[in-house]
Amino acid sequence: MGILEGKTILVTGVTMNTSIAYKVAEIAQAEGATVVVSNFGRAMSLTNRIVKRLDPAPAVLELDVTNAEHLAGLPDALRAVGVERLDGVVHSVAYANPETALGGKFLTTPPEDVAQAIHVSAYSLVSLTMACKPILNNPASVVGLTFDARVSWPTYDWMGVAKAALESTSRYLARYVGADGIRSNIVAAGPLDTIAKKAIPGANTFNDIWGDRAPLGWDDHDATPTAKAVVALLSDWFPATTGEMIHVDGGLHSTGA
Repeated sequence: MGILEGKTILVTGVTMNTSIAYKVAEIAQAEGATVVVSNFGRAMSLTNRIVKRLDPAPAVLELDVTNAEHLAGLPDALRAVGVERLDGVVHSVAYANPETALGGKFLTTPPEDVAQAIHVSAYSLVSLTMACKPILNNPASVVGLTFDARVSWPTYDWMGVAKAALESTSRYLARYVGADGIRSNIVAAGPLDTIAKKAIPGANTFNDIWGDRAPLGWDDHDATPTAKAVVALLSDWFPATTGEMIHVDGGLHSTGA
């Protein structure tokens, strides 16, 4: 029996089979979960195609985490695909304008693009959780994904700021929803060759950093270690852990220069 046997999990941001979210969905299913995935807009066509690789192919919802109507209708949308209760939510959503907010443009980014990055990448952790709250079980688990934002990184710029906000948001969320049995945790992954990474100018420099410094080494093509950590946090094996950030980065976070 898998560690998610009998649980139902919503995984947001499933786009390609190289994405962390896709690997989370795959492993969660293997561990016994019923999985529902989401995306929105033009990416929906990619999601609908890629989930056919999963067995069974999960239901796909259109969910823009910045759209108040989508959020308000989320419980009904889940019920429409047969989901009455949720046991876990995976927040795998982030965006910063690559033309203005990344790649060394930190000092000239327009404030509206900063606001967008923080809304999509950080505030949405709260809005998504609260949208799901009416059908979340007690206990339940919310897990977000970050690229360790305790320090600055080259080219990451306002996405780094947004991820720092996400990490803090998770801690505050843990404080406010713990009484309802909801845990909120973050997994800090090393660099992975996803669509999101490819949108960051110069992000391949991260591969060199990890190649030189990660004590366990790091495979930037393998999202499995990160996804396993997410699935573990969704399970009952971390019943008293909340407000935490777990590193899955080959150990690089523990090293100095």
